[in-house]
Amino acid sequence: MKQLKKPLMLTMIALAVSGCMQQQDKYPVSEAAPDSEQDKMAYAVGSTLGEFVSETLDRQEQAELVLERDLVIAGFVDALKGESKISQAEAEELITTMQMQYSEQRAAVVGGKAKEEGDAYQAENAQRAEVTLTESGLQYEVLVQGEGGQKPKETDLVEVHYHGTLVNGDVFDSSVERGEPIVFPLNRVISGWVEGLQLMSVGDKYRFVIPPHLAYGERGAAGGQIPPHATLIFEVELLNIIDPEAEDDVFEIQ
Repeated sequence: MKQLKKPLMLTMIALAVSGCMQQQDKYPVSEAAPDSEQDKMAYAVGSTLGEFVSETLDRQEQAELVLERDLVIAGFVDALKGESKISQAEAEELITTMQMQYSEQRAAVVGGKAKEEGDAYQAENAQRAEVTLTESGLQYEVLVQGEGGQKPKETDLVEVHYHGTLVNGDVFDSSVERGEPIVFPLNRVISGWVEGLQLMSVGDKYRFVIPPHLAYGERGAAGGQIPPHATLIFEVELLNIIDPEAEDDVFEIQ
């Protein structure tokens, strides 16, 4: 439970800061950017927390679990003044309950929507002549055909460029956007990648549509960017197959 207190406190602070915009008489905010380095540091703390809680609240609302912000702010302020209306033990118990409720609702609401959208996308994509459907449910399309040759084995290291999105187009991970390819052992990534990359030769570029059971399933991933039961789309270019004994720096794809 001690690990919970810091994230909870960060959320409380950030909500208090965001609440300032709606309650300027109680919580005045600055009207100009700070000048001194120390003031900028203080402002940076607040702005970083504001971004953190904004993302948290967005995910929470997607799961249809909404807290009354005025009460969140009130609890924060009361605690600062040493006038909390509930005990710390009760607060921790309530937070645990809230987290469990959020997880359940996220799986049902967000995951349910992701599954419905993913199933519809897979069904439509499978009708395209360019797309091949494997026995496992993986869909792939050849975008660029290389010169052929060696294909990676599950135990190999591979070097790839990739661009990953949800079916709605949201990007959750992309080595292309980072401008740097990645090297990883093929047997340490999601099943859809393990199967798909073994179909490719160096120089090939494929587009994969990966159903949830070959991706992250009901748990989701990437800090909430990939919801439960999400269908994933990857454009992957196989750049190289590397001798594991010659490679010291190994990275894992998220």
